[in-house]
Amino acid sequence: MKLNPLHIAFALVVAIRSIGPHAVSADDPLPSWNDTDTKTSITSFVQRVTDPDSPDFVEPALRIATFDNDGTLWSEKPFYFQLAFALDRVKAMAPMHPEWKQTQPFQAVLEGDMKTVMAGGKESLLKIVATTHAGMTAAEFEALAYDWIQTAKHPKTGRLYKDMVYQPMLELLTYLRSNGFKTFIVSGGGIDFMRPWTMETYGIPPDQVVGSSIKTKYELRDGKPVILRMPDIDFIDDKEGKPIGIHSHIGRRPIFAAGNSDGDWQMLQYATMDHSPSFGLIVHHTDADREWAYDRQSAVGKLDKVLDDAPKQGWTVVDMKRDWKQIYPK
Repeated sequence: MKLNPLHIAFALVVAIRSIGPHAVSADDPLPSWNDTDTKTSITSFVQRVTDPDSPDFVEPALRIATFDNDGTLWSEKPFYFQLAFALDRVKAMAPMHPEWKQTQPFQAVLEGDMKTVMAGGKESLLKIVATTHAGMTAAEFEALAYDWIQTAKHPKTGRLYKDMVYQPMLELLTYLRSNGFKTFIVSGGGIDFMRPWTMETYGIPPDQVVGSSIKTKYELRDGKPVILRMPDIDFIDDKEGKPIGIHSHIGRRPIFAAGNSDGDWQMLQYATMDHSPSFGLIVHHTDADREWAYDRQSAVGKLDKVLDDAPKQGWTVVDMKRDWKQIYPK
């Protein structure tokens, strides 16, 4: 059989891209996944869209995969990890703000009263985030986020937050990239909170991270150009914001989308409805022993509407307890 030079060149690119900290095995690219129909559905889809002789073949440039972060690539209990970062920032900034001892929600944060913090709802949380994430340059904030992720530990597991990523999903990211996919994070989390460490953790560079953002402005400080972070919300990359964020930042519709909550519903729709071939993946937290078990009634990562729509839309639901051999990297 005569080999097509273009196919040879593409194979070399794929081989090079597969080399890295999470390089896949030719024998089993998803070793932390049990041999269930879930794993088979993933590998079957990838094989179909990467086989030049398949009617579902998709050119490499169009192989876009988007992943939610919180609850999809790493844990999100007892609350989103970026909130833990914000709470630590309140404590670090408290000596410069003695008035916080009598001002809510900062008083509750300093007293460790999370019930009061959460009772304040969205307004309370936005106030904490705006106060702790603004008033500095983008470079200063990136350094704070990076330093925190290197040392901060989860209160229950004692693990570094950055080590509470899902080993099966790390393998999935690498498997997709080894097959010519470009992987993006599309998260309700802060874009500038994630960008400093996603390359190190997931192999996803900063320019492939889409997230919520606060307003910024450009100015010169001591003759040097800086981006200054302002205490106002600019964009919320959640629910209907996710397709908008994908359109604005990526400019191409994904053929693979993964999420874990109702906040990912619109992204899953955008990637799969009236769009073929495509694949929707939902991470269902069912393992109370190795992680957490929650779905419809959860205040964080509520999975209700998406769970009902999955069979109708043909989305694949990952049962963590059944489908994953391990949760976190060893």
